[in-house]
Amino acid sequence: MPTNMSLFSVNAILILSTDDRSRILTKYYSAPHAPPGSTTNYPGANPYPTVKEQKAFEKGLLEKTNKQTSDVILYDGRVVVFKMEGDVMLYVVGGGDENEIMLFGVILALRDALAILLKNSTDKRTLVENYDLVSLAIDEIIDDGIILETDPVIIASRVSKPPTQDITSVKNIDLSEQGLLNAWEFGKLKLAERMRQL
Repeated sequence: MPTNMSLFSVNAILILSTDDRSRILTKYYSAPHAPPGSTTNYPGANPYPTVKEQKAFEKGLLEKTNKQTSDVILYDGRVVVFKMEGDVMLYVVGGGDENEIMLFGVILALRDALAILLKNSTDKRTLVENYDLVSLAIDEIIDDGIILETDPVIIASRVSKPPTQDITSVKNIDLSEQGLLNAWEFGKLKLAERMRQL
């Protein structure tokens, strides 16, 4: 049984493009407070603090997993679970002694939530166009390396855009020149009435 029990189980979550090896979205996590008397290697510590180290790790990871048939590997002393979706790779990186099944549940939750939110179109272009939804979905799944939710339906419902029926009143606004002049005159009239009341 590991002696360093911690809620901080995810070191990084990465979405990388396989065709041009670019970063689409990467989040590295570190615990907000280090345990007393610890150095840099404690549960929840960010193993790659600089962007240069992160990019080197991501490049090596893409090369290692590009032709893999499995979904779990041990890379650079870290457990990495990954899924290929279209032209992107989804990664969840945990510590070397982390539970692979739990990390695999996170990657499946991310994949399924993105499929719900993006209507089964998980490719680089769609992810970039809907970057806000992707980022919010990741934030709903993981917060500072702590796994919060793994049910993709709940994640998608918390992240999805509001229904269009709530925006119907906005469509009836007249934005023509005459409509803006009418709004200006209405505002002037109401302001004059308020000033007279004082």
